[in-house]
Amino acid sequence: MKETKILKKILCGAAVLVFSWTVLAGCGGGGDNDPEGISIYVGSAIFDESLDPVKGAMPDGYPFTNNALIKVGTDSQYVGDLADSWTVSDDALTYTFTLKEGVRFHDGSDFTAEDVVFTYNRVKENQGSNENVDLSRMASAEALGDYTVAFTLTEPYSSFLDQTASLGIVPGDGYDEEAFNTQPVGTGPWKVVQYDPQQKIIVRANEAYYDGAPSIPQVTILNMEPDTAIANARSGQLDLVMVEPGYTDEEVEGMRAVNLETMDVRQISLPVTEEALYTTEKGETVTAGNNVTSDEAVREALDTGIDRQQIIDDALNGVGTPAEGFTENLQWGNPAKFEDGRKDEARALLEAAGWTEGEDGIYVKDGERCAFTLISPSGDTGRYQLAEAFAAEAKLLGIEIKVEQMTWAEINTAAASNAVVWGWGQYDPIILKNLFYSEAFTGDSTKNTVRYSDSRTDSLIDGAVNAGSREEAVEYWKQVQASAAEDHAYIYIVNIQHTYFVSDRLDISEETQIPHAHGHGVPVINNMKDWTLV
Repeated sequence: MKETKILKKILCGAAVLVFSWTVLAGCGGGGDNDPEGISIYVGSAIFDESLDPVKGAMPDGYPFTNNALIKVGTDSQYVGDLADSWTVSDDALTYTFTLKEGVRFHDGSDFTAEDVVFTYNRVKENQGSNENVDLSRMASAEALGDYTVAFTLTEPYSSFLDQTASLGIVPGDGYDEEAFNTQPVGTGPWKVVQYDPQQKIIVRANEAYYDGAPSIPQVTILNMEPDTAIANARSGQLDLVMVEPGYTDEEVEGMRAVNLETMDVRQISLPVTEEALYTTEKGETVTAGNNVTSDEAVREALDTGIDRQQIIDDALNGVGTPAEGFTENLQWGNPAKFEDGRKDEARALLEAAGWTEGEDGIYVKDGERCAFTLISPSGDTGRYQLAEAFAAEAKLLGIEIKVEQMTWAEINTAAASNAVVWGWGQYDPIILKNLFYSEAFTGDSTKNTVRYSDSRTDSLIDGAVNAGSREEAVEYWKQVQASAAEDHAYIYIVNIQHTYFVSDRLDISEETQIPHAHGHGVPVINNMKDWTLV
């Protein structure tokens, strides 16, 4: 039997209740008994309904409170975390992991294969409650002794390894689905000692962490508005603040601006079918398709005619690099390479397709103006500025774009008939299936909103998903991107950098930062264990 202990709940005094990711000294009280801490703001994305990994918390698998079996290394390749090593059978149906020994949970219990089996079976049984981990092809999870676990699949699934990097492990003997919403117990470098939903998270260093305890003893994370965070930084209350690129020219006394590498891409979706009514899986009737963007000449003209660097300069203060696909710091990334800003060629494409320039400079065809709406999510300044800068470049090509802002709930339906500024970038290449697979479109989700359909691309996606090895799958995924790029359904604009103001007293160990996935600033905590006060 495993040794189990009751987790002692240590609650600090009340902290300032503002909005933002933040790590304030001590518990925010600053009393003599508080351990020295730091304060940071990284956005509100971590403030989910639950901190429980079984329910989908921290899907990018950062070793924060709950370690996963594997994690992403600094070169974007998977390395062991709770697992020392793993093998895949020749038929790609069995994944066997050899686990680390001597690891303990925050409650003092031993970590063994039983905990892995429990976690995976729990997620499998409640698949609908965790949208971030796909175990649909997992037939069984079995402990082969205390420190070996084997997963058997019903059929090959090349992204199964990605799933194991996205699921933090919980203790089988001590799991409480209610308590873990606010105080998950894991093996990670940080223990959650207080969570006030949408307001505050307090974590303390796990002195028994298998990879060495964090040197900063306590972090308090507050949820605040970005402008409030900047004001708090200027008054010396924060040690790290995520900022939009527009702030990078500003100076904050005692802080420096740091731009960190990401695989986070901003792209614009363009519906590829003509406008028509569509019945969703819920039985609702929605408009899908767009009579302007369905013309491939319009999509190609935008892709080749816009000046990406000009858009980045205008919208993002020059922070970021031009993107023509998913980035090469992803093992499977395969961006198209071409010269953009070819405005004369773009206009020639439109005219060859039957578009005629009107008196106001906007092209017209069969009585229809070359005009459409581009939607940016409400509250996202960076994407709104990108949309406006993109529209300005499009106008130089004779294409009129109206920029609107909507909530995500509204976008999930409106995306079927309008262009949208999206942000993508993750380690799991299955995102490409969501974007390009014909059957993914349902009319009321973020999957294949452009209604892209191409039999060759579908066949390549099937080959990638069912590949017998990761290496084989990567080659398929690269072909998927090359095939889909020919249709210009998405206009990739920028590989953004994540920008932070960092206190001169704080070293965030930039050398151990991994390329950030899409995460609205939160990925900076991936190596928070290594941060030091200087």
